[in-house]
Amino acid sequence: MTYSYKITKSPVGKLKLIATDKGLAAILWEKEDPKRVPLAPLVEDKTHPVLLETEKQLKEYFAGKRTSFSVKLDPVGTEFQNKVWRALSEIPFGETRSYGEIAKRIGNASAMRAVGAANGKNPISIIVPCHRVIGASGKLTGFAGGLEIKARLLALEAGGNENLFGNNS
Repeated sequence: MTYSYKITKSPVGKLKLIATDKGLAAILWEKEDPKRVPLAPLVEDKTHPVLLETEKQLKEYFAGKRTSFSVKLDPVGTEFQNKVWRALSEIPFGETRSYGEIAKRIGNASAMRAVGAANGKNPISIIVPCHRVIGASGKLTGFAGGLEIKARLLALEAGGNENLFGNNS
């Protein structure tokens, strides 16, 4: 399978949007570890409809005008990972959950570490809101985009304050 991609500027740096004809496969960070979400081959396509719609919805999100996304998704992962990612998608805008709460949500309360690993492999950052998962103590924990960006995303959602991102978009 060939994946189409487009680079878009955002208030959190350049994002690589990747899609198939079925939907969005990934949103990768500017300083992404290429081994975290291995998708290939990639072909640049600045006019792919899924990528254009994703870019539009992300801009609305960063502007504080969108609290949910309607882009069709096509992530690549194991059955367990997809189960975790679906649970992440159910975390309401402006709220957080712990790894333990996600583990209970998917019916396996003892799978906190496995949930953490699946969370870390989430290919569709922001739209599948892995940034809304925090440690049981309430502390921010690992995030592929970095903890500073995670904190900024959570602050945007908590207060709807688009000024947290300046005018970089």
